[in-house]
Amino acid sequence: MLVYPSSIDLSSRTLRYLAGQLTVRRQEIGTRWRRLTPGRQALLALAHLRCGDTYAQLAAGFGIGIATAFRYIREAVDVLAALAPSLAKAMTTIRMKAFVILDGTLLPIDRIAADTPYYSGKHKRHGMNV
Repeated sequence: MLVYPSSIDLSSRTLRYLAGQLTVRRQEIGTRWRRLTPGRQALLALAHLRCGDTYAQLAAGFGIGIATAFRYIREAVDVLAALAPSLAKAMTTIRMKAFVILDGTLLPIDRIAADTPYYSGKHKRHGMNV
């Protein structure tokens, strides 16, 4: 198997933040030794989340087993999920905003009606009264 260097279009600040959160997590559960440092674990998880690299590819690249890669990524995702606001808190925040992007997913929409603001109910578009 060949291993090659790659890049992720994320800031080093993102990596440091997740590494810090993983360090806190390790202290909370009393971890003594891990194959990867918190920084390398964060890089592993971010590579999986951002680039979609498989567990096998990541395991080979980081010199760990596939099961270890899975556990490290799962732990990082759990740490990130714990930082997310609750649904009630998110809804409270949303009420105060003009618009909200929930997950970054772009959805195709039909903006034809929005682009013609002045039309009466007597016109027909697409076979429907508008």
